[in-house]
This record gives sequence, C-alpha cells and structure tokens, in this order.
Amino acid sequence: MEEAIPGEAHKYLAPCPECQSGVLHLKRLTYFTWLNDELISVPDFPAWVCDVCGRCEYDNRAITWLNTLLNPVGRRRLLGRRNQPPTTDRPQP
Repeated sequence: MEEAIPGEAHKYLAPCPECQSGVLHLKRLTYFTWLNDELISVPDFPAWVCDVCGRCEYDNRAITWLNTLLNPVGRRRLLGRRNQPPTTDRPQP
C-alpha cells in the first residue's frame, strides 16, 4: 500500500543511492517493527521510495519520533511534561 504525498514533497527529491538512475519520492507506507515480542505496524508512515528500483528508505525524523514514542523512558518524559502546568512570567489566575 503506497500513497504519494501531495504538496511540497517535490522540492526534496534526491537521486537514488542504489541504482543512481532513479529519484527518491516521498510516499506513505506501512512500517513494521518488533517491540520485544510484539509486531508493531504503523500505517501512513513517511518513506523515500525510488521510482526505478523501488529502494525504500524510511524518513529519519519519523523513525526518531517513533522510537521516542515506543521507548518507555521517552514515553515517561513526554507524559511527565504534559501533566505539568505551563510556566509563564504572567501571574496565574
């Protein structure tokens, strides 16, 4: 299941490092990974796909974001921040 991403994705096209004749296009795929003994699937995950040889490279920022969400330590940090009141220089009501 492969879906092209509309918008400004054409500005970031790069040559394929595998075949050197294709171009990597930003598309959305289903990403699969293992977390301990569980298979995790993430639909609509951004990936760079070659239009000639089909090489697929998942987007680095999206991988980092997903690892942060799946990491128990990172999840605790995110949840801890969300429960704290915002800090401002203004007096609170």
